[in-house]
Amino acid sequence: MSVNLDEGNLKDGLLGLVVALVEIIQELLERQALRRMESGRLSDSEIERLGEALSELTEALDKIKSDNHIDGAVEQVRGELDLAAEDLINKFLNPASWEEEGQREES
Repeated sequence: MSVNLDEGNLKDGLLGLVVALVEIIQELLERQALRRMESGRLSDSEIERLGEALSELTEALDKIKSDNHIDGAVEQVRGELDLAAEDLINKFLNPASWEEEGQREES
């Protein structure tokens, strides 16, 4: 069996995945920065530098998405990752669902 790959779609998908992961990491960094600011653990200069760095990262990601026309690919990856994370969280909160799913697969 042969697999036909479209090099353009593969490149867009891979770049979309990388950008989506960097965006998620950036969001986590922003949340951590807010926690540290609210707790008073950052000086004014550190807050300013952090804000500038996160802003520059946002601009760079937006440029990459725009230059490569991958906005849709990034949104799709983010949506699929959100669904996967939601499913995983649900399984941890409801372990009985694992057993039900396993029984359905065995049937």
